[in-house]
Amino acid sequence: MDHRRQEPTRPPPPRSAGPGSKKNPALLDHFLDLWQRCLPPLQDRVAGRAQTLALSSLLCLGRHTLTGLLTTSGVQFQDWTAAYRLFSEQRLDPSALFGGLRSACLEQLDAAAPICLSVDDSLLPKCGPKIPGVAWHRDPQGPPFQVNLIRAQRVLQFSCLLPLPGSAAVRGIPIDFLHAPKPPKLSSKATAQQQQQHHQLTSELNLATRAHQQLKTFRTQFGSRPLILLSDARFTTKTFLTGLPANTTLIGRLRKDAKLFSAPAAQPKTGRPRIYGAALPTPEQLRQDESVPWETIHVHAAGADHQCRVKSSAEVRWRPAGARPLRLIVIAPLAYRSRKGARLVYRDPAYLISTDPQLPLAHIVQWYFTRWDIEVNFREEKTLLGVGQAQVRNQTSCQTLPAFQVASYALLLLAALRASGDLLPLPKWRQHTKPERVSAQRLLQNLRFQVWGRGLGLSSFSGFSSPPPSAQNPEKLLHALPSAVLYALQ
Repeated sequence: MDHRRQEPTRPPPPRSAGPGSKKNPALLDHFLDLWQRCLPPLQDRVAGRAQTLALSSLLCLGRHTLTGLLTTSGVQFQDWTAAYRLFSEQRLDPSALFGGLRSACLEQLDAAAPICLSVDDSLLPKCGPKIPGVAWHRDPQGPPFQVNLIRAQRVLQFSCLLPLPGSAAVRGIPIDFLHAPKPPKLSSKATAQQQQQHHQLTSELNLATRAHQQLKTFRTQFGSRPLILLSDARFTTKTFLTGLPANTTLIGRLRKDAKLFSAPAAQPKTGRPRIYGAALPTPEQLRQDESVPWETIHVHAAGADHQCRVKSSAEVRWRPAGARPLRLIVIAPLAYRSRKGARLVYRDPAYLISTDPQLPLAHIVQWYFTRWDIEVNFREEKTLLGVGQAQVRNQTSCQTLPAFQVASYALLLLAALRASGDLLPLPKWRQHTKPERVSAQRLLQNLRFQVWGRGLGLSSFSGFSSPPPSAQNPEKLLHALPSAVLYALQ
């Protein structure tokens, strides 16, 4: 006999409209609305299958293979060839989906605000040597004293940095993602013609060249609005510096031993005009020069305000940039403690250049600090969404399936910006923390709550049990199944 007392039946407390109502759409409703707006014109059955796989890529709990997505959507006992052909025959073009994402990002920005983009590349580890685009790459997670090599696919991504409402933080939204393989290794017995063709292919597949081509492809979609491009040293090259589109400013990393020059003091009467003047100190020498004072700038990063010491030098010339004037910024190492009571250690200094010397120094440093969010995008795409885990061998599928998963992830982040923040409360042991923004893990959990809740017949989440008064002992209650299921992944 069960002696536990059940909670007396009582009406739920009055609250505002729950998630999924017309007045307050849920995260799932915003996701589906954005999906319909960004999806290119397709047949109904193809569009429905793509929407199911997009949601499955976010709801999947196991490995994010294509069979895992089919199992998540409950069609594992049906014919699966249509799902594979969706990617192998490119019935859904991810580039068109990213075009709709870029338009949706523009709607979230003020008309006078510049568009901040971050560009970077990453590796998707692979084991199969026969997978198209797989090659040996340097392992970025290897120790600094030993260079390790891994088999992986190289990908290129652009993320739009959107400010969060009511906060100084930003969130990176992927707006372009493509496979950027290395050229195959040339045989030692290659002829002169084959060597010339390989050299041309190497130039075409150069990472900076492909990124520059992609930027010019979708730059026209932003119109005449100013664009701020944030990059690391891999993309601070001659390709970008000499071929930037109009109204585009590049802020990128620079080597500490880069050879810089001043503008020429005078031009000769005959001969070619001068581009470079006297040699200037290298960025590292400028950092060590005590005669140049430091400036203190307040920046916001990682949920806190920081004070950075910087030095700058305007009207700098660099050979990869030609006659374009640059601005050099040196950021002093930031001090931190690895744990409470540990000794004070310092990070590495940073050296930046900006192609617009007239930009305020504080804006340049603050914009570059937000570039880190693209690294967060890569981490979440690999760990939470399993991008790169799909075991496909078709060359087209190897390109379209990871891009499709990244587009689904971007739609989720955009839906979170549009949602009113009506999410399930955190567990009691996490209520003392107040994060600056909702994590992607929690967004995925709430999306699962809403999909599974509708499957269990719950129209809103306002019927969860209230905490017992502190003046009495808690009752021994029979826990409700929906509540236990919806909080299973918290």
